[in-house]
Amino acid sequence: MAELITSVFSYLGFSISNIIIVTAHFVFASYAGIAQALSNSPTFVLQSFVYAFIGGLFPALIWLWFWMHENLDHREPKYTLRLTFLAGMCAVLLVFPFQKLIAWIIGGEPGTWTIIFLWAALEELFKYWAAYFFALRNKSEVFDEPIDAFVYLMTAALGFAALENTLFLIGPLLQGNTLSSILVGNMRFMGANLLHVASSGLLSLFIAFAYFKPVWKQRLYTIIGLFVAFLFHAGFNFLLTMIDNGLIGKEKIFLAFSFVWITLIILILALEKVKKIKEF
Repeated sequence: MAELITSVFSYLGFSISNIIIVTAHFVFASYAGIAQALSNSPTFVLQSFVYAFIGGLFPALIWLWFWMHENLDHREPKYTLRLTFLAGMCAVLLVFPFQKLIAWIIGGEPGTWTIIFLWAALEELFKYWAAYFFALRNKSEVFDEPIDAFVYLMTAALGFAALENTLFLIGPLLQGNTLSSILVGNMRFMGANLLHVASSGLLSLFIAFAYFKPVWKQRLYTIIGLFVAFLFHAGFNFLLTMIDNGLIGKEKIFLAFSFVWITLIILILALEKVKKIKEF
């Protein structure tokens, strides 16, 4: 994977050193505003961050409890679950600068399909890597049955959603707009949290159904699953962008959320089959 990414950038005329320098620039630029606000009014910023963090974390923990309740027969190590959740949160801090980098390289508007797709792909990749690094790569002790693919990918996804929610909430709070923060929090509780669970859940199905297959098939299923997750995530975001830009009516937002809820229902039904997968 790393060699493929390197070769693509080289073909486009970007050397590894240039990529590192530009990426570092976007990392610092992405969080320079937060650092400046913190230096100007540290108490207010920290207080706002605490409120935003609670508002972002609490809905994610509710959904985490719900999905864990669906998996009562398959308990996982709490230590590994905590690490995966934290890794999902940390992934947000890495994704944001890379999204800025992608937009700079392509030079397109954030609302175009290409940018939306690539940004969604980055989020899905980083969520997958968070789950893979702390759980899915350890098939002998941690990832020891197919259903675990969903458990750990969902945990990483909700960790990602928790910090992403926090960053969305902190803007209105810093502006003193508490009502806007509450409205944003409610929308993200219903939309973004479930979007991340649904997209990662789709990927987990491909990984789970390939659990007992040869290694090359496992890798193929993972790649296909990632692409499906990319399309699902990007499709939802693109629909919201069209609504936000007035290209389609705001009443269609129900269609966007139905898109996610139907997928979750299918996911729940599919997980019952995953629990029954056995090695022959």
